[in-house]
Amino acid sequence: MRFLDVRRLGVVPYEAALAMQRELVEARRSGHVSDVLLLLQHPAVITVGVRGDGGRTHIVASDESLAARGIEVHETGRGGDVTYHGPGQLVAYPVLDLNPDRRDVHRYVRDLEAVMIGVCGEYGIHAARVEGLTGAWIGERKIGAIGVRISRWITSHGLAFNVATDLSDFSLIVPCGIADRGVTSLREETGRDVPMPEVEDALVRHFCRVFDRTPLTDG
Repeated sequence: MRFLDVRRLGVVPYEAALAMQRELVEARRSGHVSDVLLLLQHPAVITVGVRGDGGRTHIVASDESLAARGIEVHETGRGGDVTYHGPGQLVAYPVLDLNPDRRDVHRYVRDLEAVMIGVCGEYGIHAARVEGLTGAWIGERKIGAIGVRISRWITSHGLAFNVATDLSDFSLIVPCGIADRGVTSLREETGRDVPMPEVEDALVRHFCRVFDRTPLTDG
């Protein structure tokens, strides 16, 4: 049996979450902690990945406009393009040891998609994959994005699932560099506000199902 230490952290600044992940990756590598799942929200922030220019050309808003709105831009160590994080978006950062039986980057990304697709299903929403793209999609609208880092088979970064995100903030960027598709949220699709702790519970259930883990939780 493999355990998953679930930590619900509330709102965490992006830089603090990066530092926390770096520490946990080393602790996981040395065996000082079990697999960990961080659940949190970020203040409004735009992050850029390591692909090409990291997606900086996909930031539509000017530096002055972003500064006026108090939105910072951070470079990350994850894969992928440009992403927006903000209040109402559930971010999950798994720090997992994929040794010895899950050493497959493609499978890991597909598994994260399966987690988000499962959460949508609990709310009667049919989400799916889109061939050639990552994330969870409802038609041509993305409800959940993925950007991961895997270092010697220890994972960090992860997924961002839109629960009650202000979708107008995505107009600041070309989300994930995909210009011809939109974004959506659980609130948009269900027509109601869904409590964040309820969505966290659903995500933990589906994460443990997909990754065959038993949750340890701080409540």
